[in-house]
Amino acid sequence: MATENKNLSQYNKNTIPDAKNFRFGIVVSEWNQKITQGLFQGAFDAFIDCGVVKENIVRWDVPGSFELIYGCKKMQESFDMLDAVIAIGSVIKGETEHFHFVCDGVTQGIKDLNIKSDIPVIFCVLTDNIIQQSIDRSGGKHGNKGTEAAIAAIKMAQLRKEAKF
Repeated sequence: MATENKNLSQYNKNTIPDAKNFRFGIVVSEWNQKITQGLFQGAFDAFIDCGVVKENIVRWDVPGSFELIYGCKKMQESFDMLDAVIAIGSVIKGETEHFHFVCDGVTQGIKDLNIKSDIPVIFCVLTDNIIQQSIDRSGGKHGNKGTEAAIAAIKMAQLRKEAKF
């Protein structure tokens, strides 16, 4: 497993671009809310730690992970001043094939948003087999994937800024 023996919350602030003037959107799935709230908190805390002004973080909630695509698209369209968007969700495998359809749809949808828009969307959707794996990656023993997503968003915002010149 990719995250075994790795804490997702560790980053070196000296290698992170200055984020104080960036503006970020975060779209959060309400499904598996305990997990998604933990991921949001990890992203929010990392943004603040890296100098992002609280007022420059916009949060929207959507019912489930499949709705993240539409939420991110609308956020891209509504806030042209955003530098990046994070899609936060959690899909836990159940007894049916629904898990695979949702995971594939969300992955492809977020990929499509990155192709079609100038505002990067960071994929922060946990796709775990059991709830404990999600807990471990949303503030548990493996740290917080939301933190990792925030650092990726800052780096992509900087790339977007530099690519405009």
